[in-house]
Amino acid sequence: MREEVYDNGFAAGEGHALYSGTKSFWGPLAIRAEHDGILRLDEPVAETIVEWQRDPDARKRGITARMLLTLTAGFGFGGLGMSVPLYDAAIATPLKNEPGTTFTYGGIPLQIFGAFLDRKLAAHNMNAHDYLRERLLRPAGVEIVKWRSLKDGTRSFPTGAFLTARAWLAYGSYIAAHHEEFSAAFRGTSANSRYGLGWWLGVKGAPADAVYASGSGGQGLYVIPSLDLVAVHFGKSASYKHPAFLRALLTL
Repeated sequence: MREEVYDNGFAAGEGHALYSGTKSFWGPLAIRAEHDGILRLDEPVAETIVEWQRDPDARKRGITARMLLTLTAGFGFGGLGMSVPLYDAAIATPLKNEPGTTFTYGGIPLQIFGAFLDRKLAAHNMNAHDYLRERLLRPAGVEIVKWRSLKDGTRSFPTGAFLTARAWLAYGSYIAAHHEEFSAAFRGTSANSRYGLGWWLGVKGAPADAVYASGSGGQGLYVIPSLDLVAVHFGKSASYKHPAFLRALLTL
């Protein structure tokens, strides 16, 4: 069964900002990149971000790609919305916590992951957004309406994608169909058992395999493979609660 409802100014053919729902792309893409031999989730990022080899804070040399994607790399809050830093600024950001010990929601780790992946792909004459399109979005049948650019012309990683509801639903359906391949994206950490590689986990009252992508203002993509259920919610509410919506969805 498929049902679509649009009101309050939303329409089927219009792209809408995912905000931090954009993060949901990078975990599955990193898994594909590991399969393709482009990176390893547990490799030291400093092997590619060579600036960190000279950084006075030696702790940066222990940061892995997985830590960046699980938001446990040790960076403080920031780097979201209109404050997404350029690559160089993100790379130069000082650590707040010991890598791997603390979950801190923010955009800086995703920007660093973007720089890391761009450098990895340079030998293949691609950038991270090209690779995203070819290895994840196109196979999923997803077209990006637009992507917000930063002042240097690069596109941001923690936020910035605009999709139609149907396109985000297509992405969620692709994730559900390949959930075993992407299972590493749906594992929490000792720092936060409820957050994987860009996906939220462990919704009380929902099946164990329920995961969702979240964006500011009520943007949500809900995937429950065991129920063959995928749902999208777009909104403009500062008080929206994902668990409440998901529980209501499960009672329909």
